[in-house]
Amino acid sequence: MTQINGRISALREAMKKAGVAACIIPGTDPHASEYIADFWKEREWISGFDGSAGTVALTHQKAGLWTDSRYFLQGAQQLEGTEIQLMKQGLPETLEIIPWLSTELRKGEKVAVSAEMFSVNGYQNMKTELALSDIELVSIDLMKDVWIDRPELPKNPFFIFDKKYTGKSVGEKLDELRHEMKKLYADVFVMSALDDIAWLFNIRGNDVDYNPVVITYALIDEKSATLFISSEKITTETKKYLDKNGIIVKDYFNIHEELQKIPKSKAVLVDAGKLNQSLFEAIPAECIKRKAMSPVFRLKSVKNKTEMRGVRNAMIKDGVALTRFFMWFEKSLKNEKLTELSISDKLRSFREDQEGFRGESFGTIAGYAGHGAIVHYKATPESDAVIKNVGILLLDSGGQYLDGTTDITRTIALGKPSKKEKRDFTMVLKGHIQLALAKFPVNTRGSQLDILARKAMWDEGINYGHGTGHGIGHFLNVHEGPQNIRMDENPVTLMPGMMISNEPGLYRTGEYGIRIENLVQVIPAEKTEFGQFLKFETLTLCYIDTRLVEKDMLTDNERKWLNDYHLRVCKTLCPNLTEKERKWLSRKTEAI
Repeated sequence: MTQINGRISALREAMKKAGVAACIIPGTDPHASEYIADFWKEREWISGFDGSAGTVALTHQKAGLWTDSRYFLQGAQQLEGTEIQLMKQGLPETLEIIPWLSTELRKGEKVAVSAEMFSVNGYQNMKTELALSDIELVSIDLMKDVWIDRPELPKNPFFIFDKKYTGKSVGEKLDELRHEMKKLYADVFVMSALDDIAWLFNIRGNDVDYNPVVITYALIDEKSATLFISSEKITTETKKYLDKNGIIVKDYFNIHEELQKIPKSKAVLVDAGKLNQSLFEAIPAECIKRKAMSPVFRLKSVKNKTEMRGVRNAMIKDGVALTRFFMWFEKSLKNEKLTELSISDKLRSFREDQEGFRGESFGTIAGYAGHGAIVHYKATPESDAVIKNVGILLLDSGGQYLDGTTDITRTIALGKPSKKEKRDFTMVLKGHIQLALAKFPVNTRGSQLDILARKAMWDEGINYGHGTGHGIGHFLNVHEGPQNIRMDENPVTLMPGMMISNEPGLYRTGEYGIRIENLVQVIPAEKTEFGQFLKFETLTLCYIDTRLVEKDMLTDNERKWLNDYHLRVCKTLCPNLTEKERKWLSRKTEAI
């Protein structure tokens, strides 16, 4: 960790030269991405922490990393030996970054950030809050002179995502977008979110791990659509496609210059939660700024029939791969040395055998015993645990197929489970089933349903720190909004066609983790005199380990759901399995 401390010293020298007293380094990129290209991994470079959520703030004397409960254990391990203190967000004793800086700095001092790395909302909120303590927020890219051996931006060619998968052409999607822009009285729309752009233009790429996106910006007005992209990423085929659809192409780094050319009479739509402050500042001051959620963000969250047909096909392929993996795993555990990393590789190999597989949708979380209690655990050669015939394995994984994106968690007994393990597992299962069975009126928000997944655990004084459900893209990002199911309030209502995860969990530090995750789609239920009701259709096809179920804890309705689900899993997957595999799966899905 001497290297990390040396990097911190170099950054502090740059701070002195710039005349600033503090610096904030987020773990994101100019596109507000969750998974980012190596070029932008500044927070990881300065701290050594590689979790998906976390921000570093440092003064000349102190340094801290702020992250949430998913990464408390991982953060403690990766920061060990550095001078960076783990700041556990959400705990009463932990000050958030701006209040912390307000206590550490004197009036009149400056805090540096790179405006490219913060959304308009994030930047403005920090500026306002710091000003209350008479501290100034300034935009200075300190990292560019400190991180001198940073990787290059990816130059990978992108590819066209065919209409047979998307169900709509780029022209149809642009028409929809312009219709939404008119509703918002906007003439121009500035886009920076990579998954929004990939969806709108029906393109995909491999510029970042796990998410098949392309590093681009886009500018849409009443008549034209411009894509800002490196010329090295365009092939003869994709150039023809862009030309055919009337899409103008300009260099990726010309976005600021083009924004400055927007006529001052135009009203510009910006998603202030996504667009970075640097781009916002490039828009002429005289332009009216319409701040609203990206219409594309909402449009792509509601899957069409073609997309959902593909997703259901992807679920069958994923279910076949998982069945073959778990069958192999059960046999191999008896006579082979298996580790968290080796089984992750093996699971990927089973998915690779499936048609249209294009990679994992995120890094597999294979957490054996106590590692399962680390919500977003990532096995390394140093932590790679040998899996034994005792305890519990938590396996969270997903695949990217041309037809759709999958995300599934299963918790498996490796020996005879204890009463405590079975009770814990069954509480999670009850929550999962209660959410799966939910029926709710139109205009219901995810936060209103979250209690269904938690009640069995809350009754026992137990809780989990992560959300219950996140949206999922269609051969896109495995985490997609704007919908979710969690305790935090979110004004977005659940609409037919939205896809979301159902993943309650329970974690006992040092012992084990339990999570059961399926993907579901919101579909219409009946219409009554009280209005239209909605419900969930479970999409994921994989058995749930009934060895961990305490049957007496389930209600008749819950037991029926589990048996019906297993019947459907077996019936749907068996035509794609060998006779030996069918017999194995039939045993795993026997009614309880």
